[in-house]
Amino acid sequence: MKLFKVITNGIFNENPTFRLVLGTCPTLAVTTAAVNALGMGAATTFVLVGSNVVIAMLKNFIPEQVRIPAFVVVIASFVTVVQMLLKAFLPALNESLGIFIPLIVVNCIILARAESFASKNKVIPSLLDGIGIGIGFTLGLLLIASVREILGNGTIFGISVMGAAYQPALMMILAPGGFLVFGVMMALVNKISSKKGGNA
Repeated sequence: MKLFKVITNGIFNENPTFRLVLGTCPTLAVTTAAVNALGMGAATTFVLVGSNVVIAMLKNFIPEQVRIPAFVVVIASFVTVVQMLLKAFLPALNESLGIFIPLIVVNCIILARAESFASKNKVIPSLLDGIGIGIGFTLGLLLIASVREILGNGTIFGISVMGAAYQPALMMILAPGGFLVFGVMMALVNKISSKKGGNA
């Protein structure tokens, strides 16, 4: 049960998008389409899980003085693997995500989990923390991207859902629309969370 809570913590209590407000730059940049959000979420989850596991395994062997540089090297290794896989098997998605794939190296979500969780816990909890945080980040991206794509293009995952007569609100797939949807969703999540806290 305790291990299950590690996963749900990353999805709800410490959701990186809506609760911790980490990784905002890629969140706003890649959520113009749901498929991009899913790709970015999956790539980040892979890096989170891999780096958490390796750091948890090596934490007793990494000198305190080079802790952060060592974490960055581990994270960068997994990001390189992700980028190579995307280029080989999903070149269109790799093109869409562009610079934001290599920038996963400096994504504060991953470095924060390495420092605050993986470096202080065993391998299995670190693995589950990476999965939970990754799922939470992916869900946050998908929620924002789905709203933006439906309103801005009338599609979801490229499939038309609003009909031929729908006039897309193009602002929703531009930067102002990203900030608007992100802000409204964060307010809703905090409102729901505060109500649940009040009822507890």
